[in-house]
Amino acid sequence: MLDTMPNQEPPSAEDGWETFFRWGPYGLLALGTLVCAATAPALMSRGEVYAAGVLVAAAVALQAWWAAKRRDLPQRAPAGIGYYAARTVLAAVLTWLNPFFSIYAVIGYFDAAPLLSPRLARAGLLVTAVIMAGAQAGGLPPDSATELLLFGALLALNATLVMVFGHIGAKEEEESRAKAATVAALERANARLEQALAENAGLQTQLLVQAREAGVDEERRRLAAEIHDTIAQGLAGIVTQLEVVLVGGDPAAARVHVERAQALARESLGEARRTVHALGPRALEHDALHEALGKTVAEWSERTGVRAEFTATGTVEPLHDEIEATFLRIVQEALANAARHAGADRVGVTLSYMEDEVTLDVRDDGRGFDPLAVPARGAAGGFGLAGMRSRAERLAGTVDVESEPGGGTAISARVPLVRHG
Repeated sequence: MLDTMPNQEPPSAEDGWETFFRWGPYGLLALGTLVCAATAPALMSRGEVYAAGVLVAAAVALQAWWAAKRRDLPQRAPAGIGYYAARTVLAAVLTWLNPFFSIYAVIGYFDAAPLLSPRLARAGLLVTAVIMAGAQAGGLPPDSATELLLFGALLALNATLVMVFGHIGAKEEEESRAKAATVAALERANARLEQALAENAGLQTQLLVQAREAGVDEERRRLAAEIHDTIAQGLAGIVTQLEVVLVGGDPAAARVHVERAQALARESLGEARRTVHALGPRALEHDALHEALGKTVAEWSERTGVRAEFTATGTVEPLHDEIEATFLRIVQEALANAARHAGADRVGVTLSYMEDEVTLDVRDDGRGFDPLAVPARGAAGGFGLAGMRSRAERLAGTVDVESEPGGGTAISARVPLVRHG
């Protein structure tokens, strides 16, 4: 069975340079020492060989010290400057003893930028260029005008290389700073994004709680209005019929009022059961809205003795259940208010179907009132006009009231036309 090895990421450029700065000086020093040992009989005296050996040992010790020290130091620390200077001096002396030690001195081109400030880096690169030019010209100092001329030309070449390396180093440092700034900006953006997500989650939770509470409150108001418009009005009608029986002396008339009270009681009981199950008006179970409104107006007129007429205009069509239930409840509330407060002789109810909306108008010729003086709904009061407006507003509609003392009352409700289904 083959062992599955975990996937390893390829080494980055930073890892490669780190390896070179750690082991490169050892390798270059070893290579330069081998070449110098091979050429020593022709280029070096015995004393120079001994001196070179001591300097190579010192270079190895310096490199070992720096390898152990460099990880704990910040970039361009004084210790790094000292290491670069000491190594450059050793490389210069070794190159003076044998030009092939310039193989070791070339390392100065590579780590000047990481170890030195920009100004010191240019000086370090220039010194390295002098060492390299002297080695390439045959050694330092030049022994003739020709060697001096050759040294000058090689120094110019190496100085050009210094500028190239310096430009590359500056570009790398600039890109490094830009990359670090980009990474820092991304980290800050991520932190802000995480904070915004956390705040959004909190706001969403808060909105859900508020929506749930608003839904509960709305349902409570709807249920209260439904009970008021059905059971409470039925009970009020029963009380009215029974009061007529108590004050009347005609047994036949009393029997009629008792029968009406019984009918209202049965209807209220049916509405109570429907309220428990679906909160839907019983009058709309088998009849369309205009038919249910016609029957409601006729029954109210018969019960109260007030002349009432219903009219439907426009093209009659089935409406959304909520619209039909809302208009029926508004008519029931308006008629109940007219019976209790208006003292009217005549009431007219008009249902109008238009292209994009449906309107309902209830008018009476009663005593009227000041709409601005209507008290707010209290614990003992009914829903009245506030309940009508609340019902219409749930359907993006409005309820307008026109009235004045002695001038009757006109209630107009309008909602957008939404067809059934």
